[in-house]
Amino acid sequence: MSQVSQVAVSTLRKLIGDGELQPGEKLREVQIAERLGMSRTPVRLAFRTLEQEGLLERTGKQGFVVRSFSRDDVLCGLEIRGVLEGLAARRMAERGLSDDERLALKACIDDGGQLVARPNPDENDLLQWSELNGRFHDIIINGAGSRTVADAIARNNHLPFASSDSIIFDMQRIDEEFRKIQMAHLQHQLVYQALVAGEGARAEMLMREHAYIGLRYGALFDLDLSVTTDAQPKNEK
Repeated sequence: MSQVSQVAVSTLRKLIGDGELQPGEKLREVQIAERLGMSRTPVRLAFRTLEQEGLLERTGKQGFVVRSFSRDDVLCGLEIRGVLEGLAARRMAERGLSDDERLALKACIDDGGQLVARPNPDENDLLQWSELNGRFHDIIINGAGSRTVADAIARNNHLPFASSDSIIFDMQRIDEEFRKIQMAHLQHQLVYQALVAGEGARAEMLMREHAYIGLRYGALFDLDLSVTTDAQPKNEK
């Protein structure tokens, strides 16, 4: 996916999460492209991606509307992902990492370390983290050695904000978002440590906790990462 399409996806995720795009609202390529200041092509690709993530649903041949979901739906999807990815990590740790898996995970850790050390992060750095994060999670999912686990995670990824790729970034507050990435990278390091040491229970626990970073850690970095829905106002606790 091009960088412009990534920006479109990330921006639309935030607009939906903030409630600026309401459940049932019909989205048109032309209007959204004008609103985001880009051409229709990346917007079209973003619509398809967000449909796969369970944030949009089709209406007619080419139209899309914002899907209705509750905060509880999002939290449940995250909990399920944590359980499933935790299971994948435990299985991987208990059977032992192959040399290729160890090197691939270490490359993610090294690349992440270089990324979070950048002194003046920008929008492109946030998008690079999304790609790196996807690589890290995919290695662990595949490392479970179970098609059943991988298929269950793939199905869960179609729920709103449940996928590890469904990261909400506020591009107007890059410094605060970068602090969230630094925390996520630390968690990756801890998971890697547990996997290499063969600590299955610890790896499982760490992956379960890691699933919540996108939604529950915002208060630590002065970010509002709550999800607005038709069922619960944004500021309700």
